[in-house]
Amino acid sequence: MCGIAGSLDFRGNPIDEDELRRACAVLGHRGPDDRGTLVAPGEGFSAGLAAVRLAVVDPTPAGHQPMCVGDGRYALAYNGEVYNFRELRAELLRAGWSFRTQTDTEVVAVACAHWGPDALDRFNGMFALAFLDTHTRRGFLARDRFGIKPLLVLRAGDRAHFASEMAAFEAFSGWDRAIDRDALLHYLHFGYFAAPRSIHAGVERVPPGAYIPFDATGLKSATSYAAPAAGEAPDYSHACADLRRALGASVARRRVADVPLGTFLSGGIDSAIIALHLAECTAGPIETFSIGFREHARYDETHYARLMAAELGSRHHELRLSFDDVIAELPSVLDHLGEPFFDSSIVPTAFVSRLARQHVTVCLSGDGGDELFGGSWRYLGHEAAAGYARSAALAAAVGVIDPLLEALAASSKSTRWSNRVRQVRKLLRGADEAPIRRHLLWSTLIDRGSARILRDPTASAAVFAEAETVFERVTAHLPAGDPLNRILAYDVRAGLPGDMLHKVDLASMRAALEVRVPFLDPEVVALAERCPSTYKLDRGLRKRMLVDAYRGRIPDAILDREKAGFELPIGEFLRDRLRGLFLDTVTRDCVERFDMLDYAGVMAVYDDHCARRGEHADLLFALLSLCWWRRRV
Repeated sequence: MCGIAGSLDFRGNPIDEDELRRACAVLGHRGPDDRGTLVAPGEGFSAGLAAVRLAVVDPTPAGHQPMCVGDGRYALAYNGEVYNFRELRAELLRAGWSFRTQTDTEVVAVACAHWGPDALDRFNGMFALAFLDTHTRRGFLARDRFGIKPLLVLRAGDRAHFASEMAAFEAFSGWDRAIDRDALLHYLHFGYFAAPRSIHAGVERVPPGAYIPFDATGLKSATSYAAPAAGEAPDYSHACADLRRALGASVARRRVADVPLGTFLSGGIDSAIIALHLAECTAGPIETFSIGFREHARYDETHYARLMAAELGSRHHELRLSFDDVIAELPSVLDHLGEPFFDSSIVPTAFVSRLARQHVTVCLSGDGGDELFGGSWRYLGHEAAAGYARSAALAAAVGVIDPLLEALAASSKSTRWSNRVRQVRKLLRGADEAPIRRHLLWSTLIDRGSARILRDPTASAAVFAEAETVFERVTAHLPAGDPLNRILAYDVRAGLPGDMLHKVDLASMRAALEVRVPFLDPEVVALAERCPSTYKLDRGLRKRMLVDAYRGRIPDAILDREKAGFELPIGEFLRDRLRGLFLDTVTRDCVERFDMLDYAGVMAVYDDHCARRGEHADLLFALLSLCWWRRRV
């Protein structure tokens, strides 16, 4: 696991190695064990690669990066882990290649030399890489199929740069920092930047499951290499058994490490499953890590984490924070982001990553379980909405029901009651829409009450239209007759890499902790997507398939509990503890630098939130993050 950066010059101008070293310094938190640079000059084309290393597999100096193979012809800068590298190594040995290290890095370099971009589809792992053939002056930039590891590309005329984090581009000269207006609109609606866009017009994300080839004439367009698997679903009982086998094998694959390894244990079903399988394939007790909050039971799941830890006999490490701890850490986390980001749970994620790093170098997580198996309240809402849309009388009554619900409880997440009312109100407002439009309405940060932050509220239509186009493209492999299954697949390929995986990468690598994601094994994802949505959500039961597959192996108290997200009471913080920070940051001057935003509208939404006339926590935190970022660039 590492951080990478580099430059490609398509006129053959010299690469400034000092810029590469500065990029390494910026990325140093991602790889504290080693760093290096490599410059490959040439007539009409020159390249420079840089890497910082978190040594996980073969942590000897032999794993130094950038790494060259093939008598120096091929060069690789690589961030990630490929778990099936030993099988690939054996195949490449039979093909006549030799190896001098025990690293997966060398296997990835040789595989790219041997198969070219076709190697990418053979990798079972998470990665972002830059590969260069110095003889042919060809190569490619690539990212793993589900976007677990980030890779950004800055196109700057006859030169291009790439990096694991946006901040690394500060090391390179000639960077035009113009804002991408369409990307910013997407951010304001959904809270993240979806590939290939970023906050900057000249910086693109390599899409998940894609590579960008280059030669001496320049960078080409991104090309997908990861075709979604198709196939028939097994019957339900066999599907549950297949899922247990696939997840068990996935966890076992992700134990590959020559450094200490553990797992997050949140108290929910997803992390419990990962911990269970890790314990099954580990001699001796495993290391588990949990975080909670002393001041509010609604945001504390440590009781359930301790229950699962006791069941497994793990060495359990728990950190219970005060809200003052969170407030004190927030500015440092915002400084680290590199781009605006709406999800305030990045702060507790940073804390639990720091806790884990005191004991291990690698952690497993349960990310992806919600999107694959229907863990969110929104997914249940689709099931309920089908009945709602068929009831003309109920649909006509929404104008009466919604105000009644508003009167019943404050629009807040701070109690289960008020949070449920908030969810029901949101579900009612989109229930008569087509499934994907309904899903986008339920996912957006901007609703009817907050659209006034935009100078042109009609701009939302283009954001939704683009998201619907992406939906059709990334879910074309699934039957149209099961729209909920397609929505799950869309969230795996769009929302998950943009939000959850991005958050975990930033927070964990800030602490030099590698986080692996067993639910996003290709075999697990393919099995989940073959199964119809009725296997996952049924008559109000979320994650039905996971619950049934692990009944009797995980305590019922965990399987049957109501889902509680890993989040903060950020809405309450914005009303009181963060009020001063918000008003000092989200100023008229800063807001009006974004010509699409209306300052009076922003303040009106904030006032509604503080007066409990609406719940706009995620949007307001997104605006706080946006303005915080703007003041620093």
